[in-house]
Amino acid sequence: MKAVILAAGKGRRLWPLTENRPKPMLPVGNRPILDHIVTELEATPVTEVILVVGSNRERVQTYFEDGRDRELDITYVTQEPQLGTGHALLQAESHVGDSVVVLNGDRIVDAAVIDAVWERHQQTRDPTVAITRADHPHKYGVVDFADDELAGIEESPHPDRVASEYINAGVYALPPEVFAALRETDHHGEHALTTTLSELGATRPVRVVRYRGRWLDVSEPWDLLAVNGAILANTGTGPHETATVAPSAVVADDALLAAGSTVHPNATIRSGVTIGENVQVGPNVVVENSLVLEDTTLEPGAVVTDCVVGANATIGANTTIAGGTTTVTLNETVYHDVSFGGLVGDNVTVGANTTVRPGAIVGNDATIEDGATVDDRIEAGSQLQR
Repeated sequence: MKAVILAAGKGRRLWPLTENRPKPMLPVGNRPILDHIVTELEATPVTEVILVVGSNRERVQTYFEDGRDRELDITYVTQEPQLGTGHALLQAESHVGDSVVVLNGDRIVDAAVIDAVWERHQQTRDPTVAITRADHPHKYGVVDFADDELAGIEESPHPDRVASEYINAGVYALPPEVFAALRETDHHGEHALTTTLSELGATRPVRVVRYRGRWLDVSEPWDLLAVNGAILANTGTGPHETATVAPSAVVADDALLAAGSTVHPNATIRSGVTIGENVQVGPNVVVENSLVLEDTTLEPGAVVTDCVVGANATIGANTTIAGGTTTVTLNETVYHDVSFGGLVGDNVTVGANTTVRPGAIVGNDATIEDGATVDDRIEAGSQLQR
């Protein structure tokens, strides 16, 4: 049994973190999104995994290697350029001889849905798609179906024109003839797998399997916080055995501290926080509902709320990232009422006594001088003065 994971996506809405790592390698619960997916595959009959990789692919290959430690045979194919999920799957064709499981590399699901989709496909030999309910289906691929057969998938329809509450869950079991169908699909620009499946549904049955389990998607920066919180709520947490926590520090039960991290006296790590490897949390620091990536320093008195802080960053003494609800614009799309304190990229230095207002995004390698106020997007490598 083979599985193809489509892990080549750039993740432009997650800039600047995806400049240095592919989207599926963004960490939640101190593990890459893709690691959570591969771990679920280990609980299924899958023995061979083909990872379709793209930009920064060496981060994926270095992390997973050949899968020997997982008792999986992992191979890699490259999608360059990235022209959509259908195009990505075509790159794996030479590695797929028979039916295959296909998964999106940025959605965390349980092994149960992989098993269910595969079982339905084995029973019918028809292409099979997992679907799940969503609170805001218009943000995803909305599924139109009847009698558990697919009628079509519409990507991001207008909220007033959604066909159902169900969306494409990003888990498929596909027969080998899907590759011929992919090649025959007319496309302009992005070549989407869902377009091919919708067209196939007009000529043969495409089965749907309803799924009610865990489905965690990362599309925008604040999704990292929500998914991280969901992971922490359902897995073992606490400090790693090599983490150091001062006796006067307070660490919430659902916080996670990675190897080599240090929490100094009188610091407070509140609910929903993941601290990466070798992070230094200074005295009197307060962190809440945040992701802090590896090798970062939070200097004394800093307050970090609802925030994603990249690797090897410095948040200066008495700097405040207060968090809260705001409006954010990403790639010309406006998001209202988002709970998001901000995103600080890799290798950023934020000086002392700085204020980072909700929704601010700071590009990699930027420098924010002491006493400045950050309330918008700061480009990579730039310098903001007071």
